Amino acid sequence: MPTEPKVANRATDTDRHVGARIRERRIMLGLSQQQMADMIGVTYQQAHKYERGINRISAGRLYEIAQVLKVAVGYFYEGLDEDDDTEIELTERQRMCLELARNFSHIDNDRHQDALSQLARALAAEAN
Repeated sequence: MPTEPKVANRATDTDRHVGARIRERRIMLGLSQQQMADMIGVTYQQAHKYERGINRISAGRLYEIAQVLKVAVGYFYEGLDEDDDTEIELTERQRMCLELARNFSHIDNDRHQDALSQLARALAAEAN
C-alpha cells in the first residue's frame, strides 16, 4: 500500500512543478494570469489552478501553453528530478530577477533598454 500514496504524491509534485514553471515563464514574459488565460482560452481561475498545481493540465492544453509562452513542452519538466519531493518556491532574489525581466520587457524605448542594460553590466563588473 505505501506505493500508492507515493505515486499519487509524485503526480501532485509534478503538477506543482509544471505549474511553477508556467508561472515563472509567464512572469518572465510580463504576462498577467488574465492575459495568459485569455490567450489559451480558459478562465483566470483555471489559469491560477494550473499554476498552483491544483488542476492537472492535459497534454493538448500544455502544448497550447507552451506555444503562448514560446517554449518547448519539455521546458516545464526541466529540473523535475532535482526537485524530488519539494515544492518549487522562488527565493526573493529570483522574484526580483523575474520582476526586473518583466519590467524591462515593458520598456518601449530602445535607448532606455540599452541604458539599463549598460547600467546592469557596470554594476555587475563593479561587484567583481
